[in-house]
Amino acid sequence: MDDTTETSSRRSVPAPPACAAGVPTVGVEEELFLVCPGTGAVVGAGPRVAALAARELGDLVAGEFTDLQVEVRTPPCTDTGELHAHLVRARQAVAAAAAGEGLRVCPSATPVIGGSHAPVGDHPRYRAGVELYRSLMDDFVVSALHVHVLLPDREVAALVGNHLRPWLPLLVEMTANSPYFDGRDTGYASWRTVTRLRIPALGPPPYIESFDDYRRTTAQLAAARVVPFADLPFWDVRPHPRLPTIEVRSMDVPPDPADSAAVAAVVRALVDTSARLVEGGDPGPRLSSDLLRGAYWYSTRDGWTGTGLDALSAAMLPAPERARRLMDHIGPALQRFGDLDRAAAFFDRLAAHGTGAHRQRAAHRAGGLPHVVADLTANCAAPHRE
Repeated sequence: MDDTTETSSRRSVPAPPACAAGVPTVGVEEELFLVCPGTGAVVGAGPRVAALAARELGDLVAGEFTDLQVEVRTPPCTDTGELHAHLVRARQAVAAAAAGEGLRVCPSATPVIGGSHAPVGDHPRYRAGVELYRSLMDDFVVSALHVHVLLPDREVAALVGNHLRPWLPLLVEMTANSPYFDGRDTGYASWRTVTRLRIPALGPPPYIESFDDYRRTTAQLAAARVVPFADLPFWDVRPHPRLPTIEVRSMDVPPDPADSAAVAAVVRALVDTSARLVEGGDPGPRLSSDLLRGAYWYSTRDGWTGTGLDALSAAMLPAPERARRLMDHIGPALQRFGDLDRAAAFFDRLAAHGTGAHRQRAAHRAGGLPHVVADLTANCAAPHRE
């Protein structure tokens, strides 16, 4: 599940090595749907396909919250070009395993065709989520991009979340890839995010005073049965409970692994910039939670080309202006890590073509929902640009 997993070692990205020359490692997880090539409908073959793909990928592939999905992940990387290569290899290995079962792999953040009442995977975390949230989970069928950045200091990691909060809606917006669900156009660019925000304590994290405050808050939520487990709150930013990383979880899975690698570069630069501010004594801006959720809502509805709510200034600004502000904020970190060109190229692609939501709707205009699925599945198995 996008939001109730990752306590056993098989559910986590590999433990990161130490930084190379001051560059923190970054790793990603992508969740992908399995579909029937004839109908485009999602198929509950995740455990079987994951087992086949594991012959090549080992523990870099696993099942997911529903049996309609598989998860691929990268080892920790200092170079995002290497990370991109790992993603391409993982997607192609899963696509080959799925093809052996007569299926295809679809990188959409919600099922384009079918998806409600999905079979839930056999994992204690998944069962606990279904027991707690009941029918809220009936159509909780979503696929995400998660990014892990090395940040061993738990105190710093807890406060970094305060600095990331204003930028989370923009991360939603730049990866929006779920306009369709169960055969209908939702009218949103990221229906996955809308689905997630229904669940208590899921979405942007609260303002945190310290790591002790973080642990106290999560323990209170678990004691009140708002979340099943105190060690894994569902927030879009959280220190990982076992690994020395901070995890950012707000993004839809993109259609193209090049975009996943670019988003990983942006997130790493955001985390590094925020950590330096925390180490300099800045605990982060105290944003209104309602204002932040409002910014999320604009991002889910209108997508990249829309005017959205900037959570820092409370002003309505077009996406390119908010992207420029982000690049100004993290530019020095991108430059240090060698990712400035990768991030700039990503924003150029967004300006020219929009997000995955725009791509899906363009495919729909050309040939309906089956064409949307066919376009996404062809993209997943094909060679990809760097």
